[in-house]
Amino acid sequence: MSRKLEALDRRKARVRRALKAAANGRPRLSVFRSSKQIYAQVIDDENGHTLAAASSLDKGLKADLKTGADVAAATAVGKLLAERAKAAGVTKVIFDRSGYIYHGRVKAVAEAAREVGLEF
Repeated sequence: MSRKLEALDRRKARVRRALKAAANGRPRLSVFRSSKQIYAQVIDDENGHTLAAASSLDKGLKADLKTGADVAAATAVGKLLAERAKAAGVTKVIFDRSGYIYHGRVKAVAEAAREVGLEF
């Protein structure tokens, strides 16, 4: 494994430890970004279930997006995820940036989810 991936894994574990302490029973909004797509899901860690998920590969979004790897795609994914989470009865979450810097696409997902009504 490369040093870059090892460093990402260490950051991810550090962020998850802090989230676990602060979660207080709230589901976790987890973000994963690749070089070509962005994925987000709301996870209930107590039961180990995914409550809602969205990605730039969803049929409704993929047709509207130029690419899955820009801030516009991340904003659309954040809005879609928040709508699905609210439909599943989730209003309060804790944001898991997965070791990524809170900037760009990760920040766009978070802000779009907040606009639709998720609280974190």
